[in-house]
Amino acid sequence: MDIRKCGAQPSAKGPAEYFTGTVRIDAPFVGEQPARIGGATVTFEPGARTAWHTHPLGQTLIVTAGLGWVQREGGPIEEIRPGDIVWISPGEKHWHGATSNTSMTHIAIAESLNGSPVDWMEKVADEQYQIMPHQS
Repeated sequence: MDIRKCGAQPSAKGPAEYFTGTVRIDAPFVGEQPARIGGATVTFEPGARTAWHTHPLGQTLIVTAGLGWVQREGGPIEEIRPGDIVWISPGEKHWHGATSNTSMTHIAIAESLNGSPVDWMEKVADEQYQIMPHQS
C-alpha cells in the first residue's frame, strides 16, 4: 500500500503542446507493474482545454468541480458537471476542458498500452471551441 499525502507533490502546469489556456495538474499517479493505471486531478481555468487526443485503452473522467465541456469527434459539445462520470472509449478522438467562462476540475484515469496512456493530436480551434453546446 502507498498513501500519497495531499500536498506532497507540487502542482504542475499543463504543457502548452497539449493544452490551450491555463491548466493545472495535481497529484499525478501511476500504478506499479503489472498495473497499467495512471491519472491525475486536472483543473482548467475558463477557456482552457485539451488538444484532440485518443486513449488506447479508454479514459474515465470524474468531474469534481465547476462546469466543463467534452466533445467526441463528429459529435456535439456536451456539458459536464460535478458528479458526472464520462467514459471515453478506446481510440475515440475527443477533447475536454472548461467552458468559456467557468473553470472545471476532473480526475482523469487511463491505462497505458505499450507505455503510453494517450496519443495527442492537433489543438481544438478557437472557432470550434466557441460553439455553444445544446442546452437540455
